[in-house]
Amino acid sequence: MEKLKYERPVIQKLNTGLMNKFGMSTENHPMRDIDGIPVKELIEKYGSPLFVLSEDKIRNKYRDLHTSFTVRYPKVQFAWSYKTNYLNAVCNIFHQEGSWAEVVSGYEYNKALLNGVPGEKIIFNGPDKSIDDLKLAVKNGSLIHIDHLDELYTLIELARNSERTPKVAIRVNMDTGVYPMWDRFGLNYENGQAWDAINKIMAVGTLNLVGLHTHIGTFMLSPNAYKVAATKLSELAIRIKQKFNKKIEYIDLGGGFPSQNNLKGAYLPGTDMVPPLEEYSEAIATALLNSPLNPQELPLLILETGRALIDHAGFLLGTVIANKRLNSGKRATILDVGVNILFTSFWYNHKVTPAQDFSDYREDMELFGPLCMNIDVIRESIQLPSLKKGDHVVVHNVGAYNMTQWMQFITLRPNIVLIDEDKNVHVIRESEHVEYINSMEKVPGHLKTFDLS
Repeated sequence: MEKLKYERPVIQKLNTGLMNKFGMSTENHPMRDIDGIPVKELIEKYGSPLFVLSEDKIRNKYRDLHTSFTVRYPKVQFAWSYKTNYLNAVCNIFHQEGSWAEVVSGYEYNKALLNGVPGEKIIFNGPDKSIDDLKLAVKNGSLIHIDHLDELYTLIELARNSERTPKVAIRVNMDTGVYPMWDRFGLNYENGQAWDAINKIMAVGTLNLVGLHTHIGTFMLSPNAYKVAATKLSELAIRIKQKFNKKIEYIDLGGGFPSQNNLKGAYLPGTDMVPPLEEYSEAIATALLNSPLNPQELPLLILETGRALIDHAGFLLGTVIANKRLNSGKRATILDVGVNILFTSFWYNHKVTPAQDFSDYREDMELFGPLCMNIDVIRESIQLPSLKKGDHVVVHNVGAYNMTQWMQFITLRPNIVLIDEDKNVHVIRESEHVEYINSMEKVPGHLKTFDLS
C-alpha cells in the first residue's frame, strides 16, 4: 500500500449551508472546460499559463447592454475603450457589433486606424495628445475631447493652419456625490472651468464644439451618480443653446460601469454587490429624457464602456508548481500565474476554480505566483481543496486591463487564445520568447564580449 503524504494538521472553521457568523459556504465546483473546450486540452496545446477569451460571451454581453440602452433612449452609440483590451481581435469584435473606437493615446489612435476604424468614428480622449497626434486627428475628422486649457490653446493654434475645422468636445469633471471625486481629468463644472472653456471655444470660431464628455470614475457602484452627471451635462447643453444658439450633437457619459469581480475590502462578492447594468441605463436615460432638452433635438448618447463588457469573458488558466506550509501553519500553493500577467489581482479577489475533480476537504490557503518577489500574491486567503503539483486552475473575470497592463518581468508573457462562436480556438497573440525580447536591445561593441575564466 502506497504511503500517504503527510499533511500538518490545522484547525479550520466549517461553513455549511447558509451564511453563519463565520462567513459563507465554501462550496466549489470544478471548471473542466470553457465554451465546451476542455481546460486540460487547452493547456496541453497552448501552454500554461494561458489567457482564454470567449467571443460568444463578449458578443452576448454587448448586445444585452446595447439593448438595455436603446429601449430606453432613442439615440445610442457605443465606443469601445481600447485601453481596456486593445488586442486587435477583441477590438474588431466590438467594431463588428457597431462600436466606434475610444482611445487615450497616439498609440491607441493609430491602432484604431490600422484596424480600419474611420477617423470620424474615433473618439480621442486623454491628457497627453502630442501636436502630431492632434494634427492627425484633425486631418481624419476625429472627435477630440479637450482635457485642459493648454490643449485647447494648442488646437486653436493648429486650426489657423488647417484645412479642416477641428471637431471638439470638452471633458467635464463634476461632483456626483461619489468621493473621492475624479477631478484630475477635464475641466470642472462647479467652479466654472468648463463653462469658461466653452466660451473660449465659441469666441474663437475656428473650432466646432460638437459634444460634452465626462468620465466620473471607475468601477462605479452608484447608478445615481450617472443620473447626476447626465443632468449636469444636459444643463450645459441647454446653456450653450440659449447663449450661442448652438446645438450639442452628443453627450458622452464615458465608462466606469463595474463588472462582477470581487473588490478587495468589499464585504460582499461582486455578484451580490454590483447593481444590475439595467439600473445604469435607466438612470441615464431618465435624466436625459426628463431634462429640458428639446425632445426633437435630443443629443446622441455615447458610452465608452469597457470593463463591464469583457471582464467576464476572460479566463486565465494556470498550473500548480508546488505546495508548502507557512510559518503560521497556513497552506500556500504556488502557481505559474504571477501578478506580472494578472495585474488586477492588486484590485480584486479573483475567483479561482480547480479544473479537475477534487475531494470535499477545504482549507484556507494563500495563492502565490512564480515571481521571486514577495508581492506576487494572487489571493491572500481563499477556501480551496488541496491542490497537488500539476493540477490546473482557472482564474475568472480577467478580460479587462490584464492584457494591456501586463508586463514582461521575470517570466515571459503567454499565449492568448480566442474561442469563437463555432468553438474553434484561435491564437490571437503569441507567447513571447527571449529572442523577441533581445531583438529590441542594442549592446555597444565594447560590451559584447567578456571572459569569466
